[in-house]
Order: sequence, then C-alpha cells, then structure tokens
Amino acid sequence: MKTRRGLVIGAGGVLGYTWSVCALHRFESVTGWDPRSADVLVGTSAGSVIATLLGSGVSASDLLASQKRKASARKASGRGGRETESALPPWPRARPLSLRLFARGLRGKIPPSVSLVGLLPEGRAEDFGLAKAVDAIVQDGQNGTWVTHPRCWVVAMDCHDGQRVAFGRAGAPQAGSRDAVRASCAVPAWFAPIRIGDRRYIDGGVVSPTSLDLLADEGLDEVVVVSPLTWSPRDRAPAGSLGEALERVMRRAMSRVLDAEVALLESRGTRVIRIEPTAHELRAMGPNFMDPRRRGLVLDAWSP
Repeated sequence: MKTRRGLVIGAGGVLGYTWSVCALHRFESVTGWDPRSADVLVGTSAGSVIATLLGSGVSASDLLASQKRKASARKASGRGGRETESALPPWPRARPLSLRLFARGLRGKIPPSVSLVGLLPEGRAEDFGLAKAVDAIVQDGQNGTWVTHPRCWVVAMDCHDGQRVAFGRAGAPQAGSRDAVRASCAVPAWFAPIRIGDRRYIDGGVVSPTSLDLLADEGLDEVVVVSPLTWSPRDRAPAGSLGEALERVMRRAMSRVLDAEVALLESRGTRVIRIEPTAHELRAMGPNFMDPRRRGLVLDAWSP
C-alpha cells in the first residue's frame, strides 16, 4: 500500500528559503523521495514559493541550482547582481496595519500575538523578490489559475479577522497562485498587504510558522515538515549577540507552536518527520533571515 505523505514548508524569509531548498534536496538525496510527489503540499511565506514551484513541476535540484546561481552572482559582483532583495525594509507607512485586528484580540477572539500585529505600521515594500520566482513558472496574472498539483495550499492571514486562509484548499477564497504567494509572503511592517477580493492578507507565519495542523484531519500516513524558523530541542545554539538573542526568543515561541502541532498530528496517527536548522546552520543564517548577503553562507553550511 502506498504511503500517503504530505509536505509542509514553513516561513523563513530569504535565508529560510535557501535553507529549505537545501534541506529538501538533501532529504531527497538520502531517501530517494521526490518532494513533488507529495499528496499534499502546504507552504507558508517563503515556503509558499517553494510549494508552488514544486507544485508546478520544478525539482529540488533545480531550486538548489537557482540558489547557487544567485549566490555566485552576488559574489562575482560584490552585491546582488539583478536582485532587488534588501536586508532591511523600507520605511513603513504612518498608519497601523489593522486596528480591527487589534480589537479582536482585546475581545479574546484571536491570540494576543496575532492581534498585536494589527498595531504594527503597514509595510510599504511591494517588490517580492522571492515571489517573482513564481511568475516565470505560473503565468496566471489575475485570472485565478492555479498550479498543476491537485492539492497545493498556500497559507496567508486575513487582516480583517486574523484567521488563516489556505488558498487552493476546498472552500478557500478564489485566488491565483501569483496573488496567493504574494499574500503569504507579505511580512508585517515590511511588505504591503495583498488585496484578494474584498480582503487584505499578510504572511501566514503570523499565526503559525508552518501551519502543520491544517493536515491533522487529512488521514495522511506521514508528513515531512521543513521548518526554518524553529529549532530542534536536540541542537539549540546559544546566542552570540543581542540580535541573535532576540532571534532565539522568536524561535522558542515558534518552536512551541510547532511542538503542539506535531503532537496533534501524532495523536491522529500521522508520523511527523521534522527538519529544522542545526546550530551550525543557525550561525550561517545569522539573526536577520531577510539578509540575502548570507545566502552563500547558508549554502556552504550544507556542503559535505
């Protein structure tokens, strides 16, 4: 009997994207399992780009080769070549993202960690460097077409009510892959929210670093979760700077969310394989997961 397997790829910014590509390529090399063959693909933020590309037939080897080309271009030019990715966001707009979102938290409708995002200034950036990778593969414009994979879900958060939306899942609002990925990648206070229909959406990682729990009722035998923003309890790296200390606080919080989601799936009889950064890989990424200048270091951390 065929093992029904899901693949979940979590949020992680520019460097989390590179790390996840390396992790998937290594997992395929070791196990012989092609991630494109997953019965369900779930992607959040940077992970939504990878899930969408896999769902369009792009291999892990091709994804890795693309990252190596970008790193080589930066090294050769001393900067990013044609890249427009920046390690720092543009100055945000002088208005909060969503006071309604904050008010829902005060009424106990959503967790405080989600509602407080509503008080962050609205991001201004609209140049989605990662999401542009989707444009060359999925030529959908605004017409609502989706990738060829039958069950590819892209997770974003609705700014109106703080709830997750898994675009591509039955019952979700209609959206094309292009808009869904941009919504999933809209990091609060960095990128502008993406409007789909009559709602605005931002990074689904605000609610969960992976949204692994969305697969709890899918009856899968096994789920592989690639989570660049958490860390393994067996390999927690100490902080070497203030920036890293703050980053470790974030990782602890997100790891607790993932721990609970893993426990949920295991209670339903689904085996979960967690792939998370080692201490060595954390040092390569550094505290700013949006810094493209460290892409080469992350790739090197995976070299034999």
